[in-house]
Amino acid sequence: MPKIRFISSDGNEIQEVEAKSGECLLDIAQAAGQPLEGTCEGQMACSTCHVIVSAEDFAKLPPASEEEEDMLDLAAAATRTSRLACQITISDDIDLLTVRIPGEFINLQGV
Repeated sequence: MPKIRFISSDGNEIQEVEAKSGECLLDIAQAAGQPLEGTCEGQMACSTCHVIVSAEDFAKLPPASEEEEDMLDLAAAATRTSRLACQITISDDIDLLTVRIPGEFINLQGV
């Protein structure tokens, strides 16, 4: 069963949870109590589910779509391994996925 490791923005808190193949990372994070809003409910109209995937795990994921890349360009504190959690579907190919929760986000809805 795949596992997701969440690291807090300050790096001090680590939570590891089990995930099921086919689950969306945003849903997993919210069920685990992680501070990801997902304001647009997965419609890629905000960046409130922005996560930073560990460099070691980034290649395990399919590439981001052009639409996702465009939204990440607007995300606060984005890095080259940033992704939107609403666009990551967990597969059985992933044993462990480590993501860090950014310390800030920008909600572009209603702007």
